[in-house]
Amino acid sequence: MSESLLLNLPWPPTVNHYWGQRGKSRFVKREGLLFRVAVLAEFRRVRHHGFGLSRLRVDIVACPPDKRRRDLDNLGKAVCDAMGHAGAYADDSQIDDFRIHRGPLKKGGGLIVELWEM
Repeated sequence: MSESLLLNLPWPPTVNHYWGQRGKSRFVKREGLLFRVAVLAEFRRVRHHGFGLSRLRVDIVACPPDKRRRDLDNLGKAVCDAMGHAGAYADDSQIDDFRIHRGPLKKGGGLIVELWEM
């Protein structure tokens, strides 16, 4: 693996708060849009050019905001969608290796996301 990108992101909304549906139309809800804006701001802060069409590894340390039971596998889709929207990569189908680890509690919660070009 070569180049990497490290992002410090807020705790994402749940899947049910990220996407909504009206009839046959799916859309990103307000909470999802706010998360996308936060991811884009962090991506711009680190001044990374993105990985284009490269194959990728994504490693996430999820630091929950409280002691409630949480399924880590529910975090992935919102995070990958927002990072793709921010320009980290062209499409989340480029991710060949995806890992999520539970980290320590953090006030407000947060994610440490590292992407590597494979």
